[in-house]
Amino acid sequence: MASTDQVNAPRATASRGWITSGRVSERDTNLIRIGILLGVAAVWEAVSRSGWLFRDVVPSLLAIGASIWKLLMNPAFYANLQVTAWEVFASLVIGGALGIFVGILIGANRFLAAAYEPYVYYLAPTPRIIFFPVMIMWFGVGVASKIALGALSCFFTVALSTAGGMRQIDKVLIRVGNSFRATPWQMGTKIYLPAMRVPVLNGIRLGFGTATVTALLAETKLSNQGLGFMIMQIYARFDMPSLYGLLIIVFVIAGLGNLILGKVTGTSD
Repeated sequence: MASTDQVNAPRATASRGWITSGRVSERDTNLIRIGILLGVAAVWEAVSRSGWLFRDVVPSLLAIGASIWKLLMNPAFYANLQVTAWEVFASLVIGGALGIFVGILIGANRFLAAAYEPYVYYLAPTPRIIFFPVMIMWFGVGVASKIALGALSCFFTVALSTAGGMRQIDKVLIRVGNSFRATPWQMGTKIYLPAMRVPVLNGIRLGFGTATVTALLAETKLSNQGLGFMIMQIYARFDMPSLYGLLIIVFVIAGLGNLILGKVTGTSD
């Protein structure tokens, strides 16, 4: 009985080690990713050629590729891209700055955390689009209302991430700052932000994603410019290859933006 346990124990240990501590090379990871993309493409093309769905609902990959090329050659695409890019950038700057400021306040002060942090948690999961009519009444139907909604969406993500990072700061660093009688500005710039760099930058990257989604969604509701507006115009014509092509372009741009932001901030995987 004991010998059986001795034989099984190394197997169990090896199994657990393979699951928990096994390392996958970057080459294997890239191969897996490429395999997933090729598998999705094969399934898509098979469904497109099968005739199971209505015609053009799932267009062929060749038709989508041709539509992507036409969109990239269309000056209107770049004009709308510029509008959406400005909305996302302004939303990230405004919402990120306010989120960091509020996150530091509620993370450093127990009274403010007890009084106001529950409201941030309660409002954070709320769909931002329900505030769009309010933003339209305040800022009009132009770009400003989309920026305001995007900033609101980005704010909650950055604020919660910053507040969580504040609570992870080593107390020794705070006592050192207090011993040197540092001002609140010095504490924030010399102690707090450097010590919680990773949570704040991760919050900004997540805020970029939420700001992008919110801006595009707002553009689909009430707008005459931007990529969201362009998507709805293509959908109204039922030009499905162009619709899928534009969605792919948006996904790629958002992914590249997140990758660049990660490289700049030093938080990329």
